[in-house]
Amino acid sequence: MTITLPNNWRPRDYQMPDWQALESGKKRALIFAHRRYGKDDIALHWTATQVVQRIGTYWHMLPEAAQARKAIWEAINPHTGKRRIDEAFPKELRATTREQEMLIKFRNGSTWQVVGSDNFNSLVGSPPIGVVGSEWALANPLAWGYIRPILLENGGWAVFITTPRGKNHAYKLFKAVKDRDDWHVRLAPISETMALPQDVLDREREEMIAEWGPVMGESLFRQEWQCSFDAAILGAYYGHQLEAAQDEGRICSVPVEAAVPVHTAWDLGMGDSTSIWFYQQVGREIRLVDFYEANGVGLDHYAEVLQNKGYLYGDHILPHDAEVRELGTGRSRIETLQGLGINPRIAPKLNVEDGINAVRRILPRCWFDEKNCDHGLECLKQYRAEYDEKRRGFRPRPVHDWTSHAADSFRYLAVALQETVTTTVNLRPNTKWIV
Repeated sequence: MTITLPNNWRPRDYQMPDWQALESGKKRALIFAHRRYGKDDIALHWTATQVVQRIGTYWHMLPEAAQARKAIWEAINPHTGKRRIDEAFPKELRATTREQEMLIKFRNGSTWQVVGSDNFNSLVGSPPIGVVGSEWALANPLAWGYIRPILLENGGWAVFITTPRGKNHAYKLFKAVKDRDDWHVRLAPISETMALPQDVLDREREEMIAEWGPVMGESLFRQEWQCSFDAAILGAYYGHQLEAAQDEGRICSVPVEAAVPVHTAWDLGMGDSTSIWFYQQVGREIRLVDFYEANGVGLDHYAEVLQNKGYLYGDHILPHDAEVRELGTGRSRIETLQGLGINPRIAPKLNVEDGINAVRRILPRCWFDEKNCDHGLECLKQYRAEYDEKRRGFRPRPVHDWTSHAADSFRYLAVALQETVTTTVNLRPNTKWIV
């Protein structure tokens, strides 16, 4: 049997510049394109042509692993009624298909797997030689920092496909590489591709305005169809406050005052990331001078990070659940940190909604070091409410993704700094409770 790849598919006319760039040998591509452009179709079929030419590991990465299953692994082409992965990767080419792992192993030894930017560094197996970053503007930007040196070493390729989500990490990448010869960069609004008739677009715009109101509806239309970087991120909790901080010059170089204590605020991950904000209080100003996040390491790692930074430390603020004792050791994380020379202070227990409001109250007083706090700031900008498709509205809780840990630690910081009268009650030696 002879199988031609891409399998029963050819690029649409407006997709041809992307396909031709990849065929010409470009190993890096960044494509901002409107809804229904067929971004994942291009990526899937391009990957199919590569897995048979060079044996190796290939990833199709979405922001979250759970989202990846629905959007790619189980997705059905409405025009054919077939799974998209079955169209791109004919079963005749496969040795095995592992549903649980969302992994296909091909007869020639190549593997292709659907992954999330929230679990990429926990995958077991050979490093990838080809990666697709789908919905890249919503993905964890640290993923590219992890993957890039791997692809440089093995001569692999990366294709990023997305619609804009404000001037975030995807926009920064766009600005950095748009004039480089070794990248294919495309900004494809609907006004360029003319993929849909104008009357269909007019109805879409009217429906968005009816659903979201004139301001947000128009903003969403410009983001999703016109690929606007200036449209507000839908559901973002702190978008306006951080935009004001940028406009007022409060995101800049913020030097550490040597004689002023540096306080820290932590979100302690159990099986995922731990995030730490470093800040100083100078008058009414809250100066965010540094940020650190990592996963897969013990508390001793973070103690070493603090020591190596060499700051004059003040309070170390931890969440309320840090007092819970672990079943394996019988010790709480507070006790573990105390043994490492860190004397924590416990933030009061406050529901998430009240904590978010506490953040909004202190943000006008905040100054951020744009270099040291870059990733933390990105998390705060992208931190957003969860949208309920069925009810067509926002749920009263945030999306839990790569932004959550930095946002949670900042929330503990804000709660600790609420302008209320505080008293200190000793719970055990070197442990305090803010009330």
